[in-house]
Amino acid sequence: MGKPLNVGKPLNPDRPLNVGIIGCGTIVGQYLASLRRLADVELVAVADLDAERARAVAKEWDGGVRAVTVEELLAADDVDLVLNLTIPAAHAEIALRAIAAGKHVYGEKPLAATTDEARQVLEAARQAGVVVGCAPDTVLGTGIQTARKAIDDGLIGRPVAATATMVTPGHERWHPNPDFYYAPGGGPLLDMGPYYITALVTLLGPVTSVIGAASHPRPEREIGSGPRAGERVPVEVDTHVTGVLVHESGALSTLVVSFDAVATHSSNIEIHGPQGSLAVPDPNHFAGDTRLFRLGGETWEALPVSAGYSDSGRGYGIADLAATPPTHEPRASGTLAYHVLDIMESLLESAAGGTSVTVSSRAPRPAPVPLADLSRAGVGAP
Repeated sequence: MGKPLNVGKPLNPDRPLNVGIIGCGTIVGQYLASLRRLADVELVAVADLDAERARAVAKEWDGGVRAVTVEELLAADDVDLVLNLTIPAAHAEIALRAIAAGKHVYGEKPLAATTDEARQVLEAARQAGVVVGCAPDTVLGTGIQTARKAIDDGLIGRPVAATATMVTPGHERWHPNPDFYYAPGGGPLLDMGPYYITALVTLLGPVTSVIGAASHPRPEREIGSGPRAGERVPVEVDTHVTGVLVHESGALSTLVVSFDAVATHSSNIEIHGPQGSLAVPDPNHFAGDTRLFRLGGETWEALPVSAGYSDSGRGYGIADLAATPPTHEPRASGTLAYHVLDIMESLLESAAGGTSVTVSSRAPRPAPVPLADLSRAGVGAP
């Protein structure tokens, strides 16, 4: 997995990229909001195992979008790219079916439930000549990209360390069907870790090895909302994971992700260098203040927004993919998502074995995003 696998055939630059969505669950609303704004992307069809959910999404679009079966969407000649919003356990299956149908694929994170499945997806895409992209694309927004520009401009010197912290008492408190968060392929690392680790790789480059520890102190969780409130679901995965990521650059990142803690005063991400420290905004969001404390300074200062897609949201990675030259990888690429999944799997392997684990994959640090607007009133991707 040393070289990129998902540089595919060129997309048609003379018309918008036509998208079909498979999976119309909770997250689809955020993608719909973005797809309405994006200049070079058009939604044409939606599908879900629950046909009524697909019809509701099509109706919300006010015409021009068909509610179809999964099979009909995969066979549709006017669908260029399948947006895969199914549950993690189904990510690989749907991606492979879309690739077999000659479609480009952009999926929710993680790329697949395991690196073995993810490798199959990327290899199938390479053979078919199609492109694979994957969330999170939050790193393309002005928050993470402004922090990256500060690093690239040398404001903190060469980065030596980072911390990344995500704690919450658990999604079952608000999600009406939280089962998959506690089944294989779930847990705080595979659910929220992609945001934090993708940001760390974007900021500091690829990871060469990890050492981790993990626990799951509660065997069950109680659903707190919706028609299943009070029902208990089993916990089959670790719900508190911590570890150290050794970057190829020599920087060390300390990661904590937990469904077992209530709150924290820690910044979502901090990056430290000999000339200063950066407080980086929440990588689960697209915007937010990047703050700098300079060597010899007296306080944190908010940096002006200087990079990233402005006013962006979930799905902007699709527009970035559409604008990427055929000889380059999109910034939210399948190769990057594979590396992030490999890091997470290696962390869990390290936690189980109690020893450092080498991360075998590599992904190039994605190209920076200059300050740009991809809305229908804006300009094309740089």
